[in-house]
Amino acid sequence: MNILVVDGQGGQLGSQIVKSALARFPEASITAVGTNASAAAAMKKAGATHVASGENPAIVASKKADFIIGPIGIVIADSMLGEVTPNIAVAIGQSSAVRILIPINRCDNLVAGVSTVSLSLLIEDAIEKLDLLRKKLI
Repeated sequence: MNILVVDGQGGQLGSQIVKSALARFPEASITAVGTNASAAAAMKKAGATHVASGENPAIVASKKADFIIGPIGIVIADSMLGEVTPNIAVAIGQSSAVRILIPINRCDNLVAGVSTVSLSLLIEDAIEKLDLLRKKLI
């Protein structure tokens, strides 16, 4: 199972996703792509199998992933204070991978119908969805 985790800014969300995914799926290959070096470093410290930063690694990794997990902004061009380039958003959006997007209401992107839920509960829900989807594909 190839999981791509994409995050930006400080990489705190991405690092929590990596830790949770590794705890649940120790056999998984987790590629972490940060939209900047700080985010990549945080996810590397969390234990990601492969780590890179920038636009091209996000594009290449999107083609190889079975699942892509990250904040909803990874599919919105110029989101996350401009860290998500249009090319990253398109690559993730067009990937054949299953996308599990975490509804973070920040950076001028608000998701209607999303109640105020803790980040840890959102991550837990994302990992649950990953587990259910993985079982359907096996």
